[in-house]
Amino acid sequence: MKVITKTVELKAHLSEVNGSVGFVPTMGALHKGHLSLLEESVKENSFTVLSIFVNPTQFLDGEDLDKYPRTFEADSKIAQLCGVDVIFYPDVKEIYKSDEISVKAPNIRGSILEGYERPGHFDGVLSVVLKLFNIVKPNSAYFGKKDAQQLFLIKQLVDNIYLDINIVEMTTYRDEDGLALSSRNRYLSETQRQEALKLPNALHRASSLILEKEFTCSTIKQSILRDLKPLHVDYVEIVNREFEYISEIELGNTLILVALHVGSTRLIDNLYI
Repeated sequence: MKVITKTVELKAHLSEVNGSVGFVPTMGALHKGHLSLLEESVKENSFTVLSIFVNPTQFLDGEDLDKYPRTFEADSKIAQLCGVDVIFYPDVKEIYKSDEISVKAPNIRGSILEGYERPGHFDGVLSVVLKLFNIVKPNSAYFGKKDAQQLFLIKQLVDNIYLDINIVEMTTYRDEDGLALSSRNRYLSETQRQEALKLPNALHRASSLILEKEFTCSTIKQSILRDLKPLHVDYVEIVNREFEYISEIELGNTLILVALHVGSTRLIDNLYI
């Protein structure tokens, strides 16, 4: 496994690769969810690139950019065990230049939910993803479904800009207690983690209601909000797979999305119906 920090060197290295290239972009602090992406890429491709880059443009003022976990030594060991061929590990100056052309998230789907709560966040996400796609030029790129709105917008980016990349969606990986894996989970104390379990439990109850043929979205939302008390909830919303608000559950075409705070830690999760 090779660690490369310079774009020119990575491009030169990839120009000699025969076969398909799989790509897993991350901000590091790898967990089992990332492992599932890496293992799938290694299985499906001749060559796998993992990027580790804590992208400053997707953090808002006052968010956790400075304290975001940076665990490169552990991450590199995990990557090697998974069979990754190259880790791309650039610094900020390698990715961003002065007086840059801006990439903007779409006006509607980029400004609701996470886009509303974190204005400008998706501009930063799409900017760095487009840069990384153009550097690596993968055949396939692998993303988890926990960040559902992000995944939707990355797929829209690929479609709108006519990128020849297959986006592979991977199921959310959960701990045994049901909490969706996230690099930010390590911020939680033991007591806070128990509080955080209200999130997957509320989604599980919502799933049970739908199985009992309760399809009214307002009723489902009220159930989730009750189960999340007294946590600080940013939103509970129900949309179709095109991120359009709906009033009735559409089986096979619905997403329930939740964002909340446990202490100072912000968590998101979702349920695909």
